[in-house]
Amino acid sequence: MKVHGSYLLPGSREQVWELLTDPARLVKLLPGAEELVPEGPDRYKVSVKFGIAAITGKYAGSVELTEKLQPASLRMRVAGKGIPGFMNGEGKLELHAKGNQTEVLYDGEAQVGGVIASVGQRMIESAAKRIIHQFFESAAAQLKS
Repeated sequence: MKVHGSYLLPGSREQVWELLTDPARLVKLLPGAEELVPEGPDRYKVSVKFGIAAITGKYAGSVELTEKLQPASLRMRVAGKGIPGFMNGEGKLELHAKGNQTEVLYDGEAQVGGVIASVGQRMIESAAKRIIHQFFESAAAQLKS
């Protein structure tokens, strides 16, 4: 499944960059994330709890930040496995200054498998959009505080 779009965040590119690359702050942006533990340079173990439709579960996985071009762009890879199945995703985030705000363009792909994939493509796409929206809403809230 492909995901793409944009989101306008309150703050400079540098402020948004710092938010997206600081693990202590990044964990608060990831919906359902319970912990983010450093595993190497720009690589973290993550524990996440979320669900789609009636299928809810915990996932253990990783988050990795690559191809970092401060403060313009980076790639984010996420992977997780749990009893309900697996999820993998990778996307590029581009930061563009818009006055005193930053427009974040995102473009990526995600795959899910196992029981969680049985809920249907439309529900998975809807859940992915909701998760992305929650991510950026959390980012906006942190930048405002």
